[in-house]
Order: sequence, then C-alpha cells, then structure tokens
Amino acid sequence: MSGKRDFGSFHVSNVQELLSLTEEEYTPPPLPFVTPTFEQYQSDPLVFGKPTRDKHFLLQESCTFINHGAFGATLKEGLDVAQKWRSYIERQPVRFYDREYMSFLVHVIRRLAKFVGCSPLDIVLTDNASTGINCVLKSLELRPGDIIYTLSTTYGAVKKLVHHVCKEKEATVQEELVEMPLTSSRQIIDLVKTTLTTGCKLAVFDHIPSNFPIIFPVKELIEICHARGVPVLIDGAHALGSLPIDLTDLDADYYVSNAHKWFCGPKGCAFLHVKRQHQTHVRPLVVSHGFGGGFTSEFSWTGLKDYAGYLAMHTVLDFWLAVGPDKIRAYMYDLARKAATLLTDKWKSRLAAPLESFGKYRKYDAGAATPRTVQRL
Repeated sequence: MSGKRDFGSFHVSNVQELLSLTEEEYTPPPLPFVTPTFEQYQSDPLVFGKPTRDKHFLLQESCTFINHGAFGATLKEGLDVAQKWRSYIERQPVRFYDREYMSFLVHVIRRLAKFVGCSPLDIVLTDNASTGINCVLKSLELRPGDIIYTLSTTYGAVKKLVHHVCKEKEATVQEELVEMPLTSSRQIIDLVKTTLTTGCKLAVFDHIPSNFPIIFPVKELIEICHARGVPVLIDGAHALGSLPIDLTDLDADYYVSNAHKWFCGPKGCAFLHVKRQHQTHVRPLVVSHGFGGGFTSEFSWTGLKDYAGYLAMHTVLDFWLAVGPDKIRAYMYDLARKAATLLTDKWKSRLAAPLESFGKYRKYDAGAATPRTVQRL
C-alpha cells in the first residue's frame, strides 16, 4: 500500500493506516539510491576502538572523544546518506514533499518502533528530546494548584520548562532532593515513595540524568506513580543506544529520547512515545496540514525543514542491527568499568554511586583535592 496524496496539502491522508498494517501486510517503499548495509559485520565482526573510529566517524585522531552525551558524534555513513537524501530531494522538490516523503517517513517510524519495543502508532519523530518534552508539558491542562513532581537531578532545561508552564497556569512545582553520594537505587525509590502524593498532574524523571549519569530505576518509579494515579514522563535523552529500551514493558505515559547522542544518528532526530489514551491531547508545537489526521500524522509535517536526518535513520539502524546492539553495549560497558577502576585507583577517589548504578557513564565523588577536570568528567 502506498501513500494517498491530498492535493496541494503536502500531506498523506493514510499515514495512520500505513502504520497500523502488520509486517505481512506492509510493503516498504524502495529507496531511490543505494545505501550501506554493513552485512560484512555479520560474518566478520567489527573491531571496536580506534578501527571503528577511523572507519565510521569523522572524529579527529588527536582527540579521544568520550562526550557523546552532549551533541553526539554522527556515524559517517549516516551523514553520507543524509546528504544523498538532500541531493535527491533537490532533483524534484515538489514531487518528493508532495508525493514521496510521508511513505518514506512511515518506513523509518515502523523500523524505529520495532527497535524500541512499541507500536508504530504510538511513536513520532521530533527534532530533539527538548521538543518532545515541550509537546507534552505544553499540552497539559494545568489548573491553579496542580502539581508537577520532579527530582533535583532533572535536566536544567527541563526544570526551566516545568517552572515556565507552572507559572503560566499558577500550578506548583514539587522538586525533591536526591542526596549524594547515592547508596543504592533503593534510595531513589524510597524518596519517591515517601514524597509523591496522589493527585499530582505529572511526574518527570530522567532515565539517565545528564548531570548525575546513573541509570535510574524508572520501571519501579513508574509503577509507584501509576499506583497513585500519577502519569509519568521519562526524559530518556541519553538512553537510545546506551541502554536497551522496551517501551511497552516500561509502560511510561510519555517517553522521549535523542538519536544524535549515543545512537550516533544525524543531528536533528529524536522520538516521542505517547501511550494511546493520551494521544488525543498531545499536540506538536507547530500545527500544520496533518492536524486532525491522527497522532502520527499531526507530527509528521510541521512545515518545510530539512527532514534528511529522519530518513537517514535507516542507515543508523542498519549499522546497529548488523553489528549487534548487545555487542556494542557490552564493549561500552566493559570499557567504562575499566576506566572507572583505573581512575578511582589513580586519583584515590570513589564512585559517586554503586558500580551497578552506572551503565555507559561514570562519574566520581572526587573531593576537594581532585582537579576540576575530574568533576567535569
């Protein structure tokens, strides 16, 4: 089945129908050019470290780059394919945007949904996690006295957004302090159990906080909140790539993540997952031709912009699936554990949380005598 063109609207009216098809019913559109498949890694495993950096990234050799959590480092092939899309679009822009784009986008969404364990009807692409979080918080019907619950580890930009929307609607921000150093994940669970009250409009948690990068026990936190009738937004900006994600099992009401960080996708691609019962009130920040066509349709066209990063996600997914997500994460975790052991020994320091609380990341309780560079790590 192909996309049904709505004349002059730059929109396809059957986006939701294409997403609802089973794997057996769905036929992907053929790509207009050849893309890398990385099939060689299924028989000849990728050698991680310097060989991978030199072959698949543009990073300069003089720098040992470890801060993917800021703005990522894009897979070289992802950049190449994004440029191929731009060149293809410019051959006949109207044909692409008016007749082809939506069908290609549906294919990307279906593949990404499978990778993160959810229905393609419940996930949309956005430019970044901040955009997805804005869509959720600005769609809330807050009233004076309503409460949004957060922790002190919440990302700074999200804190500002929460305070902004609460100030506009005369609602209240409840921020609870996570004491450091952390003794165990139980400490976070107990904090939420003792401070969260029924009637909160929303609870916001990081899957991996940016400034204190441990893996939060989000599944347990979601269960606590749901038992008290509180919906949950998980900021998983750092999760895609660094953690296995199963959104159906996790059962958060809202979940966002970036593809440009640890997943190594082109800049300008992220996803927002919304449970079915909330989709009628979550709106994109820009209302355009897709309005009224269904949840995914409303987010699929927000005006003319560079959508090449979205479409290049095929290549990034192909890389991860060919190399093996478990193999990639096993290498990352092992390297991080070795670095943690080395640095805590050399600096006579300690971890700021138990070792099992860290996945891709490490952070240290350095003390006053430790150089400032340690604290920034």
